[in-house]
Amino acid sequence: MKKLSLLLLSFCLMLSPAWAEDKPAAKTIDLQEAQRIALQGNPGIGVAQARIEQAKATVKQAEAAWQPSVDAIGTFGLSYQVDSGPASDSTGKNSKVGLQASWLLFDGYAHKFQQLQAEHSESASVESKLDSQRLLVASVADAFFNAQLTKTSIDITTADQKFYEQQLTDAQNRFEAGAGSWGDVLNIKVQLNAAQNSMIAGQRDYEVARSGLAALLGIEDADLPKLAELDRNCSVTAKDLAKDAETLISEALKKRPDLQRLAMQIKAAEAGIRLAETDDAPKVQVQGQVGASNQNKLFPEGDDFGSTLTLNMSWNLYSGGAVEAATVKARQARREALYSRAELRNSIAAEIRQDMTKLAAAHKQVELQENSVGFVEENRKLAKSEYEAGAAALTRLNEAQRDLTATLGRLAQAIVACHQAEHQLLAAVGKNLEPFTDMLEAKVKQPDVEEHQ
Repeated sequence: MKKLSLLLLSFCLMLSPAWAEDKPAAKTIDLQEAQRIALQGNPGIGVAQARIEQAKATVKQAEAAWQPSVDAIGTFGLSYQVDSGPASDSTGKNSKVGLQASWLLFDGYAHKFQQLQAEHSESASVESKLDSQRLLVASVADAFFNAQLTKTSIDITTADQKFYEQQLTDAQNRFEAGAGSWGDVLNIKVQLNAAQNSMIAGQRDYEVARSGLAALLGIEDADLPKLAELDRNCSVTAKDLAKDAETLISEALKKRPDLQRLAMQIKAAEAGIRLAETDDAPKVQVQGQVGASNQNKLFPEGDDFGSTLTLNMSWNLYSGGAVEAATVKARQARREALYSRAELRNSIAAEIRQDMTKLAAAHKQVELQENSVGFVEENRKLAKSEYEAGAAALTRLNEAQRDLTATLGRLAQAIVACHQAEHQLLAAVGKNLEPFTDMLEAKVKQPDVEEHQ
């Protein structure tokens, strides 16, 4: 790591002297800040919150079914009847006003199971939002490191370009002094053009990577601050992941919100089974009405007022197998949820083992590339000294420079791959939301949808 840092520092010193001017530092964000912005601004989280609110409203609807219902009723009518002769024509008037109340006293506890089903569905929606946040935080990490990789590639290419610009100046001076060949000048110009072409491609890739990251954060490209430099140390989370696979799998089975969501869906399905079975139960309802009715006048009078109270009972004895079919459907819904949970548990275990393997390999690749950087750096120095002393051809120096540039690029890729593997493993275990516990508990309000139009 130290070799890479020193080498990149020396490359940066070769860049434009304008960097040394006193300028106000641009705002930069690190990965954790980017993830916080995404949790607040990504529209997908707003979608998940809207689903939670819908589930809460469904619970309220289920609770309301336990309460009596009161309606105001009113009827005012005129009827005109034409008989065989004009003298037989008649006009009829009728009216009815009042209040009508009904209260379901017993329905086989259908309302109770409807409410349970709604409550478990609400809990599943909450877990679904947490899972969306888990996946979003993981996606932001992946995009953030990709953007840092493209930026680091630009830095490496810039240093490569500066190297060839200096070599071109030296080669032209040697040619003018009669100590060098025109072929060397042309060759270095070709290498400089290649470096400039790589710079153009790198800047394009960087803008594309920034656009993708900005979309995840839910902000405009222009509003995305400068990204922090790539952290050369890819072991910042090693203490959290330095455990055996079985321990991490056990943690994941307790923490993963997608697994908790399926647990809530299973409970909701169990309530659905009981709800389907209640269609075979008797139903008892009390109804009351107070009001006035008159068949001869448009508006009722005092003597027309009265009240009624009735108790209604019903019990379906045969429904053509509809109740049995509804019960079977509910049982299969529970069975589906159980199988889905078992499948997810297996998937989580495999994901963690795979991510641990990737992380271990990434650490080894970083170590190998760090060693290689030292080798190619020394080789480039030797090639440069030999070329300037006339003891080696320019092709030898070009090859050494290409090896150095390529090795630095591979080291940057290895470091990014290591960071990404760490965060993938954190997401697989369900630990990547832990830095944002205070924020999630505060239930940060999502922006209105109009802000995204």
